[in-house]
Amino acid sequence: MFRSAVRAALTLLLLAPSVSAFAQVPQVPEVPVEGASDHTPVLDGPPAPVPPATINRDDEGDATVRAIKLRTPLVVDGRLDEDVYTSNPPFGDLIQVVPATGKPATERTDLWLMFDDNNIYLGARVHDSAPPEQWIANEYRRDTNQLRQNDHIAIGLDTFYDRRSGFMFYATPLGAFSDYSTIDEGQPNTDWNPVWNVRTGRFDGGWTMEMIIPFKSLRFRGGQNQTWGLQVRRSIRRKNEWAYLTPLPASMGGPQGLNRVSLYGTAVGIDAPPAGRTFEIKPYTFGRLTTDRLRVPPVSNDIDAQIGGDVKYGITANLTADFTYNTDFAQVEVDEQQLNLTRFTLFFPEKRDFFLEGRGIFDFGRGGASAGGFGGGLQSSTPFFFYSRRIGLNRGRVVPIRAGARVTGKVGKYGVGLVNIQAGDEEVSATPSTNFSVVRVKRDILKKSTIGMMFNARSNSNTPGASRNLAYGVDAAFGFYENLTIGGYWAKTETEGLKGDDDSYQGRFDYFADRYGARFEYLKVGDNFNPEMGFLQRDNFRRSFASLRFSPRPKDFFGVRKFTWQADVEHLENGGGALETRVHTGRFTTEFNRSDTFNVEATRDYEMITRSFQVAGGATVPAGSYSFDDVQVSYTFGAQRRIAGTLGTQIGDFWNGTIRSVSYTAARIAVLKQFSIEPTIQRSRVELPTGNFTTVLLRTRTDYAFSPRMFVSALVQYNSADRSFSSNVRYRWEYKLGSELFVVYTDDRDTLGRGYPTLRNRAFVIKVTRFFRV
Repeated sequence: MFRSAVRAALTLLLLAPSVSAFAQVPQVPEVPVEGASDHTPVLDGPPAPVPPATINRDDEGDATVRAIKLRTPLVVDGRLDEDVYTSNPPFGDLIQVVPATGKPATERTDLWLMFDDNNIYLGARVHDSAPPEQWIANEYRRDTNQLRQNDHIAIGLDTFYDRRSGFMFYATPLGAFSDYSTIDEGQPNTDWNPVWNVRTGRFDGGWTMEMIIPFKSLRFRGGQNQTWGLQVRRSIRRKNEWAYLTPLPASMGGPQGLNRVSLYGTAVGIDAPPAGRTFEIKPYTFGRLTTDRLRVPPVSNDIDAQIGGDVKYGITANLTADFTYNTDFAQVEVDEQQLNLTRFTLFFPEKRDFFLEGRGIFDFGRGGASAGGFGGGLQSSTPFFFYSRRIGLNRGRVVPIRAGARVTGKVGKYGVGLVNIQAGDEEVSATPSTNFSVVRVKRDILKKSTIGMMFNARSNSNTPGASRNLAYGVDAAFGFYENLTIGGYWAKTETEGLKGDDDSYQGRFDYFADRYGARFEYLKVGDNFNPEMGFLQRDNFRRSFASLRFSPRPKDFFGVRKFTWQADVEHLENGGGALETRVHTGRFTTEFNRSDTFNVEATRDYEMITRSFQVAGGATVPAGSYSFDDVQVSYTFGAQRRIAGTLGTQIGDFWNGTIRSVSYTAARIAVLKQFSIEPTIQRSRVELPTGNFTTVLLRTRTDYAFSPRMFVSALVQYNSADRSFSSNVRYRWEYKLGSELFVVYTDDRDTLGRGYPTLRNRAFVIKVTRFFRV
């Protein structure tokens, strides 16, 4: 079986250009373009209704851009030497969001938006008065957070011109690139990975860029002379300057402005091809060598080989079906370890591609644009109605996914999300074979508001004696003006043996202007509310929350860009009406022009616990009432720096004892443009009457990028709380657009004994995928 998988892997590779993955660094391949020519493109003559200007602006500065139609495909090489660049005037005149809101960008940018029968193009001549060694360009890998902290040009396309959802693409002077999508101006889906390409170059006084985005990589309506929403962003990181095509409020200063689709400009004159039914196939094969000493009986160097694949089918222009068989996530990076000094379960983010694509439609009770992060502990208390990590993962073990199907997209004004997945069993975690189903429908109303419903079902409940678990609810999000949202939800669960008080509801108000902000929330979670396909940190409570913020921007004050004063009050009662948690928080933040920030936060906490719990190191907090205060101070070095990260300390009371903590987190050291190190150090000393202990978390991620499509990454972690030491090494090569080779090594060890840590499990995987588009 293993030999068969190896032969299949070699067959898939032979379908691609013949080149050794390890011996040769590949050139970035060009996007396959139907009818492509190596000749300089010839432009159509301007149609009669086309105005002479490439761009027009109204009195408020909103831009309308005329797209240029090409007769033949553009040669995408980053040189900008075709006739289109000399025979058509560029548009530009980008407008600062920060630091000088509403003023012209300090550096000139020339842009051309073009299209032919198969592709959308963006050409850019990016002028920069600084020499190249002063440009911020220190990341090569695709889709990393660090790319947003590099100089870059980005484009956002609202292809249905609904002022709600869009597709975003951006690239840096190095040719590194990233993409993501957003639905209803919600959280961006950075794991959306369409097929597209970019090339960059340099000239005396700046850099150049050409993007090619196939229509087939987008969702759109076919037709002549279409109007799309359009936004362009330029980041000049050494100045901490963010400039956009259309004016945005200062509160959108930074990368988040591209997500405000309702404030996009307009692109006209786009002749989109018929929106054909996309059909994509991505088969894979892999071989795995596994050692697992937690199984009974243990497994040592077990050889396994399998095949599987994914299929994507466009039902309509904006409705897509995805199918997966024998789904494998061996290439996904392992979870980052966390220190837990609370009595609640930790939340880990989803990393698996199948569950990340189109996830915005499945956000329940969390819709609407806001100034993310404002409002203190809101997200930790609000239940997640659908938490995809309940599928295929349980108690730290991987549960096999046999097959699954998903339908996402829009039908008129209705957003639709359907999921059905059949998972197998897993003996170590005692997980039975289970079927998971999700139905999600949202309706667009007003200008940027939605109402919706959601239904979840799993065939095997985690609750003893229950055969299944159901959850259903309705939610709404109303957006008004540029900075006001009102929303809420009501949800109910059904589990055998849990009757009554099985619902949850929430109402929230959020005003997030640049200078002032306010958030108010009321949340109720019943004692028997049990969303087993979701994430629930605690139950049986009613929570009131209020937060006020004042954020002035001083002029010429010692390099300060913005001050922020914020006060939060959280009041939580249990189902019996007794006060269980009360938290008062005061926060002062200084943001500097170079994007460094200084933060001081003081907290006064009251907790009443009805049963004792163990914190760490054998120390126990007895049942009772506790009041304790602490102060946290941190300084964050801007992410664009070669050495970045947050230095922090915490000093104060901890339950009926004390805590002293130091940390260096969100850190990154750019050794070379291709090589970076991301260390994390957290150390806490806790002294309690029942015992003293020290917790240590050490983590280092190293990345070396051969090109934007090939990299090696290693993640090594040590967590003293569970005495674990783990490593994860991944090699990824996109040898042909959409097709990938992965080589992955993972192990997990415990450090309870003396000497070298004892092995718990280990795996070595080779996986090959091949992308086909019809």
